[in-house]
Amino acid sequence: MARKSYTKEEIKQIVADENVEFIRVTFTDVFGAIKNVEVPTSQLDKVLNNNLMFDGSSIEGFVRINESDMYLYPDLSTFMIFPWATDEHGGKVARLIADIYTADREPFAGDPRYALRKVLAEAKAAGFTSFNVGTEPEFFLFKLDANGNPTTELNDKGGYFDLAPLDMGENVRREIVLTLEKMGFEIEAAHHEVAEGQHEVDFKYASALEAADNIQTFKLVVKTIARKNGYFATFMPKPVAGINGSGMHTNMSLFRDSENAFEDTSDEMGLSKTAYNYLGGLLPHATDFTALANPTVNSYKRLTPGFEAPVYVAWSASNRSPMVRVPASRGKSTRLELRSVDPTANPYTTLAAVLAAGLDGIKNELEPLASVDKNIYLMDETERTKAGITDLPDTLLAAVRELAKDDTVIAAIGTHIADKFIEAKKIEYTSYRQFVSQWETDAYLENY
Repeated sequence: MARKSYTKEEIKQIVADENVEFIRVTFTDVFGAIKNVEVPTSQLDKVLNNNLMFDGSSIEGFVRINESDMYLYPDLSTFMIFPWATDEHGGKVARLIADIYTADREPFAGDPRYALRKVLAEAKAAGFTSFNVGTEPEFFLFKLDANGNPTTELNDKGGYFDLAPLDMGENVRREIVLTLEKMGFEIEAAHHEVAEGQHEVDFKYASALEAADNIQTFKLVVKTIARKNGYFATFMPKPVAGINGSGMHTNMSLFRDSENAFEDTSDEMGLSKTAYNYLGGLLPHATDFTALANPTVNSYKRLTPGFEAPVYVAWSASNRSPMVRVPASRGKSTRLELRSVDPTANPYTTLAAVLAAGLDGIKNELEPLASVDKNIYLMDETERTKAGITDLPDTLLAAVRELAKDDTVIAAIGTHIADKFIEAKKIEYTSYRQFVSQWETDAYLENY
């Protein structure tokens, strides 16, 4: 979907015509959490004129208290009215996504949206007019207890593409789709996923910045509609042991105006030299951007053999066990699918890192290792080593250590974000290590 480019006057007119009473100005922090400042429409001029201030020291990973004053600059193309948000007087709530600026009116280095904008500018300087992204975020629906608190009790016994009565979340998923369409999303598919209680909604690809905005909006819609229907939605990668976790497969392609730079009909696989070089950059940086693509301790419970999530750095056109797949579609739809990303990822910094890795491959004309066309899960370590297949990090700490060593990825997200992210994730992992799980008690208590 192409976003409409609104003017200030058009937004003012819509606000008046539609009885909008509040504006939520939203932004995303270093860790991917959506934040917002809600103001009455009496303050609309202040918002539209980039004069809305907030305390940046109150946001984890932003700034110290002595440099706390920051401005929110709304992106007018992100204006939309929430279909569900009305008060008893019929007043509506609208949304604008903002970029963050310092008190000196300079772009804030800790703004993930700014990080993505910077790498997109580098892509443009390299001759690419757009970086198109299509994501497939998965989520679980759980029941609420009598007090309205979330449980881990699944709401159905459905499986891949099942229908009611097995798919008890069908009505919730349908309402999510209808709500998204009211907000301008073009939905391509919605279905029950492999695991019980697991769902997927696929929306049309967009340019990278818009795609990242869409992911954040999608998460908000899913959680809101689920709660409205008496369920709890979570994007936690592995909320239940023993079943498939939730991923966010990320499809990507570079364009030169209307030409897909990844397509070459003369190639046996239909891929251009640009696509191969992009892949040649993506693979060697994969272990280094994993901390961004899979940023929680729980992410690594998903990245284990046996549950369809990728574990190894490899690519293929013919099977789904490698980290990168080349979907069968060609022409304008020629693309690469990165399968390791999960929905806890900050979409702005993840896309910035992934694009920077690909551009590094294009700039240095890096060639990828040969395609792996057999099931990697059935290969032993010797076979994998011979094929040049390496492992993805198996813990958050290992992933963070790899991230800290990669100058290309650090440059993509900026040292401010990198330093804050790495520090926080080390603390998170230390906290996790201090917890004794039920598994450990069951395995060791009586045996030792």
